Amino acid sequence: MGEQLEEFVSRLIALSTEGPGGVRRLPPERELGEALDLSRGALREHLSQLDSLGVLRRRQGHGSYLDTPNVEFIQTYFMLMRQLGHLGDDEFSEARAMLEEVMAAAAASRVRDVDVEELRDIVGVMVAHTKAGDAQRALQADLDFHSRIYEIVDNPIFNMLNQGFAHVLRDNMQLRRDLAMSAETPAADGSFNTDTVHYEIVNALAARDADAARSAMRRHFSDFSLLALAAQIASNGHQPHT
Repeated sequence: MGEQLEEFVSRLIALSTEGPGGVRRLPPERELGEALDLSRGALREHLSQLDSLGVLRRRQGHGSYLDTPNVEFIQTYFMLMRQLGHLGDDEFSEARAMLEEVMAAAAASRVRDVDVEELRDIVGVMVAHTKAGDAQRALQADLDFHSRIYEIVDNPIFNMLNQGFAHVLRDNMQLRRDLAMSAETPAADGSFNTDTVHYEIVNALAARDADAARSAMRRHFSDFSLLALAAQIASNGHQPHT
């Protein structure tokens, strides 16, 4: 069915004309049906599938248009994956760690001085809110930091992924931050490595060093995972089997 739908979309694009904002305007249904040799019912069934995928826009009095899917579709996909048990927290964290290492390396060649300062300020906000005991604002700063790296790279595929798993990411990071903070001993100044490790990423980006940025991001996730594991062991009251 997927291949049939792809072929259908390709034929629609060939029959369409460019509309406002770069979208593709489709001919009226009667013309489409004749050109595609489809009955009215079959055509509407195919168009309904595109509508449900978020790639078909219907404007009253203006016609129908093909466009890229909106972010809500991608968000729903990841939320369903998680709720149906096909995407666990460990799997999500592993995939995210792999992806963000690549993002950090890519950002090193595209980052501007103003971006570096903004990232440094975000880490400062993260540290300050954690010290103040405001876990939600610290979490938001953490989310803002990683989202800003996606914005610096500014690749439409990565942007779509970042926006698509935003809701799942918030829940995942909330869980992992809670676990990490419960296991970590703060520094003398009251800061936590879970937050301050982000400065290493900023410094690597400031140096435009892709390898260092990748390594700093890897360490961030590695430290996070070790703290979360320590918290889980402590809560279970025993050491894991080796």
